[in-house]
Amino acid sequence: MANQPKRVFHTASEPEIKAGQVSDVYFQRTIQILKAKGLTKRVKAEIRLKSFPQADWNFGILAGIEEAAALLEGLPVDACAMDEGTIFGPHEPVLVIEGTYVEWAEYETALLGLLCQASGIATKAARCKRAAGDRAVISFGARRMHPALAPMIERNAFVGGCDGVAVTKAAELIDADPTGTIPHALVLMVGDTVEALKAFHEVIDPKIRRVALIDTLQDEKFEAIRVAEALGKDLYAVRLDTPSSRRGDFFRILEEVRWELDIRGFEHVKIFASGGIDEYEILKLNPLVDGYGVGTSIANAPVLSFALDIMEIEGRPMAKRGKRSGAKQVWRLPGAVTNVVLSAAKPAPVDAAGRPAEALLKPLIASGKIVRDLPPPRTLREYVIEQMARIDLTPARDHGLRGDY
Repeated sequence: MANQPKRVFHTASEPEIKAGQVSDVYFQRTIQILKAKGLTKRVKAEIRLKSFPQADWNFGILAGIEEAAALLEGLPVDACAMDEGTIFGPHEPVLVIEGTYVEWAEYETALLGLLCQASGIATKAARCKRAAGDRAVISFGARRMHPALAPMIERNAFVGGCDGVAVTKAAELIDADPTGTIPHALVLMVGDTVEALKAFHEVIDPKIRRVALIDTLQDEKFEAIRVAEALGKDLYAVRLDTPSSRRGDFFRILEEVRWELDIRGFEHVKIFASGGIDEYEILKLNPLVDGYGVGTSIANAPVLSFALDIMEIEGRPMAKRGKRSGAKQVWRLPGAVTNVVLSAAKPAPVDAAGRPAEALLKPLIASGKIVRDLPPPRTLREYVIEQMARIDLTPARDHGLRGDY
């Protein structure tokens, strides 16, 4: 241990994750026991969600499949999975893995971690974007998490529906320019909101929209008037990030800013809001706000607590109590967005017009090789948005497990 290089950051490296070193110790001990007893049986296991983390959540957005495929690549396993970006409900298998248990058991911890957090972020982003409608939602939350996670967070926020991300490294993953305005630090360093905006206007590439941060030093109403008069038609928007200790009735502050801009002929100037924004705040502020910077609520989204459970051993149905054994398939009828779970032995269901359902669990890994294309984030985001336009917003009890096993 003394000869090992000192870690700079307290994170696992990609080689360490691929080598199965991020594993709960009981898997390692289980492998040791099974090998000693000669119990090298082939199993089939499924990953699924029992319930959502909050009572008003009634759908999930599956994310992390690309990383899961990278983790499983090279292992002696077969795997099927839903497409990344698929809307799913509780009790629906999202990934099925098959192989000799002792050869992949130590990867369960990492596999679940990849799917649980990514899916939670994508789901929260989808909920925020649904609340915002056509208004822009930008991921601002990288600073709330370990920097090693920033690209993963913002990539999955984008997949879930965010219109842009703030971190340069994350923007590379989604093949887009990063999005940002002006920090309070620039205003403080320059000493005045208008002068800071003018400096931005003089120095930064004209293709970058001019958005003035107006809550740093003075009343937002008067700062909005000053920056609008200073930049005129070149001012795209004002952003309010008013701290909670000064916020009072945020809606009324925004309403006053909108009024003062409009009455002076600055109807073209949009209003952006940030600072503690979540899907519920978005719904309140929509009448006045044109775009949102959403940070902590997406970056710190509740994880979707998937579990991995064996359901077959050597081809025979076998599962722990509380779980339903046997191989399954998840189906989606044409035009629908809720899913049906059936035993894999049953045929595809059909809709009233006789059209067959689509199988959502599709081959992902065959003998350790990735066997299907993994779409880029922009394609995944379009898939999420297309499904969100059709999602049934009935209570959570109406979603999830359907059909016979």
